[in-house]
Amino acid sequence: MKILDWYILKRYLLTFLMMLLLFIPIGITVNLAEKIGKILENKVPFWEVALYYLNFTIYFANLLFPIFLFLSVIWFTSKLANNTEIVAFLSSGVSFSRFLRPYIIGATIISIFAMILGFYLAPIASQGFNEFSYKYLKSGRHQDPGQNIFRQINDTDFIYVSSFDKVKKMGFNFTLEHIENGEMKYKIFANSIVYSEVDSTYKLFNYFKRTITDNGDIIETQRRLDTVLPFDLEDLMPVNYIAETKPYTELVDFINKEKARGSSNIGRYEIVKYKKWSLPVAVFILTIIAVSVSSIKRRGGMGVNLAFGITTAMVYVFFDKVFGVLAEQSDFSPLIAAWLPNVVFGILAIILLYNAKR
Repeated sequence: MKILDWYILKRYLLTFLMMLLLFIPIGITVNLAEKIGKILENKVPFWEVALYYLNFTIYFANLLFPIFLFLSVIWFTSKLANNTEIVAFLSSGVSFSRFLRPYIIGATIISIFAMILGFYLAPIASQGFNEFSYKYLKSGRHQDPGQNIFRQINDTDFIYVSSFDKVKKMGFNFTLEHIENGEMKYKIFANSIVYSEVDSTYKLFNYFKRTITDNGDIIETQRRLDTVLPFDLEDLMPVNYIAETKPYTELVDFINKEKARGSSNIGRYEIVKYKKWSLPVAVFILTIIAVSVSSIKRRGGMGVNLAFGITTAMVYVFFDKVFGVLAEQSDFSPLIAAWLPNVVFGILAIILLYNAKR
């Protein structure tokens, strides 16, 4: 059976690779056709465009990973069924569970690849992809993620900058509000704030501080003030996609720090963390569903299986996105949001596998 195992495993991996090589160039072509006008209008250097599409490739592959995997397994398994190869395997006395073994080995290899992609490669690609998009491609209708940044940095302090340039490490219209028991105790304002890497201090220009007391307000002003403030430079960074740009260990540390500060964006950050674990598990679930459905020769041929595969993959992605948005914008548990699609489709996989064995 080792020859057959290797035959199926090789088809599993090669078909998945071919699916990536087929759809990624299509995605790049469609994206380039849509964005070429703005790229030329902004006179983007060629090397930045090339780097953007390298990041786009990784970002696109990570985003649509379940669809690529599901379709590739259904495609080559349906071909095996239509050529009556599966019937020959099972007729020789091989059980369906034994027939499934090379698929599980292939799913293990792909899940390891998915973990490397999600834990390390995708965060780097996501940062480059998003930064390029907001720098060159977003129209005036879209808010730059470096604008209007509001953060809660602990239980009592809130900061705001109207815009922030992470290259120059400079923000504009900076405010810091200190609130205790629902009452503002003091407020700091500066026309601009600049971070100094040499001594880890902040330079505030046109500094203004208003302290509220029972005997009246105390006003302090300075043209420039060098000081230490209770937050890090990354707190001035945009929150839209910051969690997506961090490798797993950095993401865990970042979430723990944000929890200690009482951040209101924990759901947004945790859903990213849990999805890094749920996707490798989804590889096994989707593989089992695909094999169970496509291992039977049908009258409609491969078209019926592919139609089922596309529909199922789209439903999976829909579930994943809907629950992800719920976790980001409400009190819905990020853990449940990340794993509920796997639970639902895991039950479906068990039912389909049981019927396939019969």
